[in-house]
Amino acid sequence: MMTTIETHAPKRRKFAYRINLVGVVGFAVIAFWAIIAVIAPWIIPHPVGEILDFDYFGPMSQQFWLGSDYLGRDMLSRILMGARYTVGISLVAVSIACFSGVVLGMIAAVSGGWVDTLLSRFLDAMNSIPSKLFGLVVVAAVGSSIPVLVMTLAVIYTPGSYRFARALAVNINTMDFITVARARGEGIVYLVASEILPNIVGPVLADLGLRFVFIVLLLSGLSFLGLGVQPPYADWGALVRENIGGLPLGAPAVIFPSIAIATLTISVNLLIDNLPQKIRDRSE
Repeated sequence: MMTTIETHAPKRRKFAYRINLVGVVGFAVIAFWAIIAVIAPWIIPHPVGEILDFDYFGPMSQQFWLGSDYLGRDMLSRILMGARYTVGISLVAVSIACFSGVVLGMIAAVSGGWVDTLLSRFLDAMNSIPSKLFGLVVVAAVGSSIPVLVMTLAVIYTPGSYRFARALAVNINTMDFITVARARGEGIVYLVASEILPNIVGPVLADLGLRFVFIVLLLSGLSFLGLGVQPPYADWGALVRENIGGLPLGAPAVIFPSIAIATLTISVNLLIDNLPQKIRDRSE
């Protein structure tokens, strides 16, 4: 009697991403402003410094889609160009801050001893200084320019990034695979780059997004106080400051730069809170 032996291929695990509509909307808004920041000089309808409207704080019209500012300049053009400074400065500053903080945090966690103590105490002292006060003092003393703003914002947010990365790295540093790597004689560079960083990259990216929001708000606050991007250039905070006189009139020149700041910061928060999560579907 012949028996039939049936072989079954092993079930494959299927992975999918749960797509969250709120996260998609947040990502779409961020992508929109990022693209605008890149292509703004080629799509603005009018030169940003040219006075076109004889009526200051002009209303929205067919010629001026977002009205005109306190000098009669086109607000749509100024907001589109302002995205280059708000998004660009914030992105460069947060990249420097997070890169420096994460690298120093991992080195401190792996090295321990006096290296950890020295870095932690110094950056704790930096972190104790109020961010806006530090920015005001530095910019007022050195002068406001784009490189100064970038470095000031980066220095302000490096300590927080360091503390966050160090806390993650300390937990990873106690794992067995780190002990095995040390026993093999691996150095600090290998441990940091190959063992610790791949295990903390997700939380670090989420932290980068949050710090980007903080930097956008701080940059806008400095510009509102007159210490941010200087004329003839203007970021969104500077646009709010220079047109604040139109607030009692409900002028679009005040409202739309504020909306631009709000949409960018809220969208980053929504994206971080609704990042796609990998879920496992078991095949039947």
